[in-house]
Amino acid sequence: MFMTLIQQATPAGGAGTAVGGQFLMLAVIGLIFYFLLIRPQSQRMKKHKAMLSEIARGDEIVTNGGLIGKVKKVSDDDLTITVATNVDVKVVRTMIADVRNRKSAAND
Repeated sequence: MFMTLIQQATPAGGAGTAVGGQFLMLAVIGLIFYFLLIRPQSQRMKKHKAMLSEIARGDEIVTNGGLIGKVKKVSDDDLTITVATNVDVKVVRTMIADVRNRKSAAND
């Protein structure tokens, strides 16, 4: 009796269409994740890298820690910023959150 209930519950020939439907649904969910999560995040990362590469002396920046300062010296991996009079802080370039006021580079 138990086997007859299982056989009645499973439609004949439905296994092939169920797998195809599941694959289609998985593909749709993958596309939704790509367009709503992955693509916007990669675009934000590209913009942030471009912003970091354009930092020049005289720009006012905000670090991820919340420090606001003016760029005094630029090197490959880090920046020296002035946060107050006679107070210079060295900051890793990748930890810059925003560039507030772009100024033209000062003459060395």
